[in-house]
Amino acid sequence: MTADTAEHTETAGGPRWRPGDHILWRYRANGGTAPHICRPVTVVRDTPGLLAVWVAPGTVCVRPRLADGTPVHREPLATRYTKPRTTVRSHWSGTGVLKLARPGEPWSVWLFWERDWRFRNWYVNLEEPLRRWAGGVDSEDHFLDLAVHPDRSWEWKDEDEFAQARRVGLLDADGAARVRAAGRRAEAAVRSWDSPFRDGWEDWRPDPAWRIPRLPGDWDRPPDPDGREGW
Repeated sequence: MTADTAEHTETAGGPRWRPGDHILWRYRANGGTAPHICRPVTVVRDTPGLLAVWVAPGTVCVRPRLADGTPVHREPLATRYTKPRTTVRSHWSGTGVLKLARPGEPWSVWLFWERDWRFRNWYVNLEEPLRRWAGGVDSEDHFLDLAVHPDRSWEWKDEDEFAQARRVGLLDADGAARVRAAGRRAEAAVRSWDSPFRDGWEDWRPDPAWRIPRLPGDWDRPPDPDGREGW
């Protein structure tokens, strides 16, 4: 099944997908409404309390790039968020990523492995709580992240990008305060070794029969206006 045709069962909170379904995991451009990141993913688990998806190696995704062709991460920080951007298609390189999200939570937790399946780390991506629609989930990235290592130590990531986004107006004072508050809650979850860190996901492996989901031509379509939304 593709993101265009994924079957699901309806629940009180909206669509519920089955393991193996293909959906889209998208991020809106900061300060905009249209998606600028899109990753076709395979559903691992979808319950009232958790959505788990797999980004397979080699998946064709959409990511932003500066209009002059410069990769975003190579642009100096001072102009990274002010120069015109476009989107490009590229293959997900390296190992795959397992993404975990819970309803209403302002972050998702990503798991990374080495090529031999040795677990590398968790990554807490601060973002808007996922908004579900018939074809997948949408969010907006909040720049600030938290890397959590197998020994349960952690470190903040991208604080310079978070500060620059604040300087150029992509986050106002209230928004920045909400992100910092979410970060403190995420840090507390790590300290207490709350779900999903304690749940053994680092031992999970994808079904070898799963095929790589395709990127649909209308990957940037708006959520279905008549579709049911919610968790």
